[in-house]
Amino acid sequence: MRLSPLLLAAALLSTSAFASDLGKERRWAEQIVDALIDGEAVWLDAGGQEFLGIYTAADPADSRYGAIILHGIGIHPDWPQVIYPLRTRLPARGWHTLSLQMPVLPNDAPARDYLPLLDEVAPRIDAGLAYLKGRGIDRVVIIGHSLGATMAEHYLSSGPRAVRGFVALGMSGEIRHGAVENANRLSRIELPILDLHGSADTPQVL
Repeated sequence: MRLSPLLLAAALLSTSAFASDLGKERRWAEQIVDALIDGEAVWLDAGGQEFLGIYTAADPADSRYGAIILHGIGIHPDWPQVIYPLRTRLPARGWHTLSLQMPVLPNDAPARDYLPLLDEVAPRIDAGLAYLKGRGIDRVVIIGHSLGATMAEHYLSSGPRAVRGFVALGMSGEIRHGAVENANRLSRIELPILDLHGSADTPQVL
């Protein structure tokens, strides 16, 4: 399965409207879709921007539990570390998974440069929730890793959402020199929260 010429053209023409590096998103998508074995590629719409998600069905198939998975800084929804294991192993525990391509920047961009991209997060997560709801999956948690956890926290702290819980994996305390302070914003989220980090994680996480 390859990206359609229409999708490629739309991505090229719309780069001025989105802060995300759409060329990088397109290259990730081409690599992922061609090599995908577990799960299926789905195309979702976020305010006129089409982006990649990877849906993996649960066993049993009629489970109503789902997990939206958000990757870390600058990578993609099938990243071998953390993301792929989660999205492929949770289905055996009865959880449908939908791993989303989040906004990205070039590889050398510092975390603070991602601040403008936070405005692009809500439409993508909303599109993921709508997709799961269309499949009858209405008991959904969000799992975010690294910057994906910050993006999820920003989304969930901005108002009531149709989400049952939040799992943060290796979330930093803040994006330095910016406006996001995760430790403070977490108090606005009225959901069960599981905050996981390793003892050897980065100083910002610890």
